[in-house]
Amino acid sequence: MGTIRTPRDKWIEQGLLALAAGGPDAVRIETLARALGVTKGGFYGYFADRNELLEAMLDSWERESTQDVRERVEHEGGDARTKIQRAGQLTFSGDHLLPIDLAVRDWARRDEAVAARLRRVDNRRMEYARELFAAFCSDPDEVEARSLLAFCLRIGEHFLAADHGERTRAEVRARAADLLLKRAAD
Repeated sequence: MGTIRTPRDKWIEQGLLALAAGGPDAVRIETLARALGVTKGGFYGYFADRNELLEAMLDSWERESTQDVRERVEHEGGDARTKIQRAGQLTFSGDHLLPIDLAVRDWARRDEAVAARLRRVDNRRMEYARELFAAFCSDPDEVEARSLLAFCLRIGEHFLAADHGERTRAEVRARAADLLLKRAAD
């Protein structure tokens, strides 16, 4: 009986976990193999080198955070406001995509190719936000402003250390979302 190889997607998944935890320098073949409980030899059956793994990781992150999010939101349905909220929750909340997204943003500050990839992902996200906001707002300038504000709210809140008086962060975030999702005064 032959040896069972660790699936390619497990290497990518483990690489994304390492990226989220420690940035691109934390993505080391030996470390990933140890975390997977395998030898590093199996790695080379899927990838020529570490750079090929990093590209595959970025491909996976890009697909998950754009195409997969959009497909899931559309499948679950609802009006445009519900879809906007759901897309934000899937992309920028939780334990999976958010830490990877933040790590990619940090990495993009030092790597032009990663910055170009991030720009492409953010543009796809903004296109979807524009499409959804346009469903209840006819002014293109307002659609653009709401899309930008919604995007900045979801990303920026993770870097903000401010207190909100007697309100919790969740309460303030919910109020901000209510303001963004109000029907436009056409």
